Parts: sequence; C-alpha cells; structure tokens
Amino acid sequence: MKTGFGSPVLEATSRLLVPFMVLFAVYVVIHGHDSPGGGFQGGVILAAALILLRLVRGTETPFGIGRSGALVLASVGPAINAGIGLLAMANGGNFLDYGALPLPGESAQVRAMGTLGIEIGVTLGVTGVIIVIFDSLTQSREIG
Repeated sequence: MKTGFGSPVLEATSRLLVPFMVLFAVYVVIHGHDSPGGGFQGGVILAAALILLRLVRGTETPFGIGRSGALVLASVGPAINAGIGLLAMANGGNFLDYGALPLPGESAQVRAMGTLGIEIGVTLGVTGVIIVIFDSLTQSREIG
C-alpha cells in the first residue's frame, strides 16, 4: 500500500488512538497469565495499532517496522519461546518447565516470570505474522 488514506481528521484520530491501543496491548500481555488475555490477544491489538498507522500514512512505516522488521518480529517470538524452553532443559527441567529457570526468587515468582517471557514471545510472533499477512494482502502487483 503506497498511499494512505490520510486526512487531517484521520491523522489526528490515529495519533490519539494508537498510544492507547499500544498501552492496552501491553496491559493485556502483562495481566494475561492472571486474567483473560495474554500473548495472542495482546499481539493482535498491537498489530491493529500498527496497521491503523499504515492505513493512514501509507508506506511510511510506524515504529520502524517495515516488511523486513515484521519478518524479524515473526521470527523473534518463537525464538524467545524456544530459548526459554531450552534454558529450562539446560538447568535440569523439562522443556518449558518454568520452575527450572535460573532466576532469583521463589518458585512461584520464577514461574510467573517464565510465563511472562512466553507471553512476550507469543505477542511478538503474532504481531509480526499479522503485519506480514497485511503486507502480503496490500502489496501492489503489476498485471501484464
């Protein structure tokens, strides 16, 4: 999508909405392991905020996340999850056994931190994949 649907009203509205959408995405991720929500929902909300900016501004990439940045996000998320799982295995636990992570604190605190790490990985992966899908659907193709 080379040109956005920008107008002064849409630009002002997106400038007002996007910070709250990002803040809500962070809230959903952080409180996702205690209440409804989590990495997937937070990732979708974050991707929606970035897509809103792309719809208004066109090819100007918000937060520096272009096509290649979205692919990096889509790859970093699963890498974080695999890293947490392998770190638990390296410390004598099972894959994704959060209690075996080498973090300071009680077992419940270590498990909560491990869960939060997994939620962050899922958020980054989902955000990247949704942006890649959006870019694939909106890229211009020459016919002929």
